[in-house]
Amino acid sequence: MSAESRFLTLLRLLANDPAAQGLVDDVAILPVGDARLILTSDTMVEGVHYLPTDPPAEIGWKLAAVNLSDLAAKGAKPVGCLLNYALSGNDAWDEAFVAGLGEALDRHAMPLLGGDTVKMPAGSARSYSLTAIGEATGAVPTRNGAQPGDRLYLTGPVGDAGIGLALASADPAATGPLVEAYRRPRPRLAEGALLAPHATAMMDVSDGLLIDASRMGQASGVAITIDHIPLSPALERVRGASTAVQIAAARAGDDYELLFTLPRGLTPPVRAIPVGHVAEGSGLTLMIDGAVIPLPDSLGWEHG
Repeated sequence: MSAESRFLTLLRLLANDPAAQGLVDDVAILPVGDARLILTSDTMVEGVHYLPTDPPAEIGWKLAAVNLSDLAAKGAKPVGCLLNYALSGNDAWDEAFVAGLGEALDRHAMPLLGGDTVKMPAGSARSYSLTAIGEATGAVPTRNGAQPGDRLYLTGPVGDAGIGLALASADPAATGPLVEAYRRPRPRLAEGALLAPHATAMMDVSDGLLIDASRMGQASGVAITIDHIPLSPALERVRGASTAVQIAAARAGDDYELLFTLPRGLTPPVRAIPVGHVAEGSGLTLMIDGAVIPLPDSLGWEHG
């Protein structure tokens, strides 16, 4: 068990309100009158979630996008957000961060409502947190609703951001669609809103397809088989499409595509790629080109 999993076990003793969903999802669902507020919070730490050489405007964009992605996975409409910001000591850097953050907030109609600023000790890694608030008036799919017989889908390919991170690590001036996928993820808000009334389970892929599919299976009490790992043409041009490349793409994080299940026979209302199926039982199975492949030791990203 990872340090993150052990700590979440302790927190579940405190998070006993039904809105917390036992901390098995990325959001809290809080009933307010006839609507439900969708609450989520993400933190980005320098050297952990982004490179120190990443442009500050891109970091600001990404902080908003990863929170918006959690709202998208619930079919929620953004209502507002709160920012906790560690001052950099560099006014130009802070201004660029705010410009990128503002661009993402304006693009997705999520106003900034408040937050907090702090000064970090000299030499500390920069750290930023955003809490996003959304509203859902219809069905809210969670991780725990996948049913035997369901088909498993993704709204797009995986692995681009992982390669983009590698390219940006090697050359901070690198550009192109893979670097953009890493630095400027696209929250699938429109797709999430269309899928929410139909999906039996839905979440975004933030830590890797394999680990997130495993989490969905555990939360739903079902077995999940991944039988297709979709790669983009841009990734294949750079890395090819070998079995090793496919496994690496399925373990890479920061994709922020939506992973969802639908009853067999139901056509997705958005462009989507079938990647597997759900059955009775437990555990995750990976198949490539029709053959069962042993799972890697690490399925994806975990803290500790």
